[in-house]
Amino acid sequence: MGSFKLRLVTYFVLLSLVPLLAASWAFSQVSTRGELSNTDARLNAAMRVAVRDYTQSVRDDAAGASASLARATSVQRAFLTRNRAALVRLSRAVPNSAFYSRNELLAGRPPPELAAKRTSSVLSTNQELLGRIVVWIPLDNGLLSELRANAGLETEDRLLLATGGRIVAGPQSFIGSREIPGERARYVKLGGNEYRAVSTAILSGDPNVTLVALTPTSSIHSAVGDLRERFLLFAFAALAVVALLAWLLGRTIVRSLRELADAAGAVARGQFGQRVPVRGRDEFATLGRAFNEMSEQISAERGRVQEAVDRFGKALAATHDPFALLNVIVESAVEATGAAGGRLVVDGQEQARAGDPDRGGRPLVIPLGPDGGENTRLLLAPEGADFGDQSRELALWLGSQAAVALENVRLHRLVERQASTDGLTDLANRRHFEEALASEISRAERFGGSLALVLADLDDFKQVNDRYGHQAGDDVLRAFADVLRDTVRDIDLAARYGGEEFAVLLPQTDLEGAERLAERLREVMEARQLTLDPGASFSVTSSFGVASFPEAPTPAALFAAADEALYRAKSAGKNCVVCASSDGAVRARQ
Repeated sequence: MGSFKLRLVTYFVLLSLVPLLAASWAFSQVSTRGELSNTDARLNAAMRVAVRDYTQSVRDDAAGASASLARATSVQRAFLTRNRAALVRLSRAVPNSAFYSRNELLAGRPPPELAAKRTSSVLSTNQELLGRIVVWIPLDNGLLSELRANAGLETEDRLLLATGGRIVAGPQSFIGSREIPGERARYVKLGGNEYRAVSTAILSGDPNVTLVALTPTSSIHSAVGDLRERFLLFAFAALAVVALLAWLLGRTIVRSLRELADAAGAVARGQFGQRVPVRGRDEFATLGRAFNEMSEQISAERGRVQEAVDRFGKALAATHDPFALLNVIVESAVEATGAAGGRLVVDGQEQARAGDPDRGGRPLVIPLGPDGGENTRLLLAPEGADFGDQSRELALWLGSQAAVALENVRLHRLVERQASTDGLTDLANRRHFEEALASEISRAERFGGSLALVLADLDDFKQVNDRYGHQAGDDVLRAFADVLRDTVRDIDLAARYGGEEFAVLLPQTDLEGAERLAERLREVMEARQLTLDPGASFSVTSSFGVASFPEAPTPAALFAAADEALYRAKSAGKNCVVCASSDGAVRARQ
């Protein structure tokens, strides 16, 4: 083990082996838990989508069909005259429907026991009950296929329906099983195999129906096994790379030490009285003898430069203020290089200076702009005719660090702006708006005063996308954002809350003032003509909901009141302003 290179290789290999073994064990545990968490998250996400689709089907399809039939004049007339032939034709046109006169089935077929039913009453013009219309969605494998289509499940995943504590719909091998998971994911055994499963209730009452999503645990184990194999291959490859790098590093260090010793002896041949202990005959002993020869000359200079560089690095890391950084850059560069003076110029204007940059030799110009741009430059004037090679290299290194620091400041400010701004409209985003809303309500509670919230929604925005394309939809959103910017005050905050919904926070504004602003926004947007490339133009209307503080005392209550008012505006025919009053009622203005 006398060779330094061999000792270095052995040391690095042993040093790398212990953490690799620990990392291998930790990775095995983490990958198992991570894959299990990913699976649970995927199943839960699929369940949410399936439940949403199911709810939408029941609400829009079943409920909508039954309500539409109940309001139809022809249906009311058929019930009034007990025209079964007409009702039979309607039942054939509307699948899964039944028409009852009181408890008598007039047409269609009664719903099965396992179905989601929606019932609407048929009333005469005198509000007399003529009968009932029942539209249902059967809870069977057909429904499971529809729900699975949009749920994003993997090929091996399954959807099941269970009622009465047993599975009633799904793969045939699972029918009748009573192994039903809870709402929290767990392992179950079905059809002789083990699965990871989660469930949720989709139909309450009698019967109580549960939707179950599951995936085989074999796929989880297979994914974890693949990760382990890849990690082991990586670990062995890393170990080999470490050994190779250690060997190359050892050879390089030995060669560098010899070169450094020769250079140190040539620069300061026998001029030092201070010595360091030299033991052994290896390369480090050679470095020690060379260090003894040059230590006295460089100690003072090294200390001064190190102190300046340390202060320079700490200052660059501690501030994101570009104006403070400019002074630090100039002062530190002048001190570290021993320059007569320096100045920092941005776009031809001097922004900072240190020392006396007007005396000395020809200045050294160091670009500090991104990608070597010269709009920001550091000019250092040497004490003599020019800088030495070491001072020049140090100045260039400090300049490169300063350029990185200035770029980091620019990126930091850009990230701060992007974190609070909507990328499409340049308005505040939802997160920034909610923080401002909470802050303004807190301020109003402490110091008094009023506060109003306006929610706006573009009417029939989906039709704009469908008819003119999403680029036109983006132009509409930007146009409405321009209307908001041109209309609200500087103290107000306009934000894109999501999709085609916008919000405006109005400090020191009561409900009437907010209503006037919303009406002005509505009129401006309605009058604005949007032009497409071929020359076609169109206009888009908007609806508004207005609420105020302290009538709604919390951020959630204020937003809920404004959202309810907006919903009323939409229900009232759109293109209007609706205000929430203190007693919870709303009034419309159109």
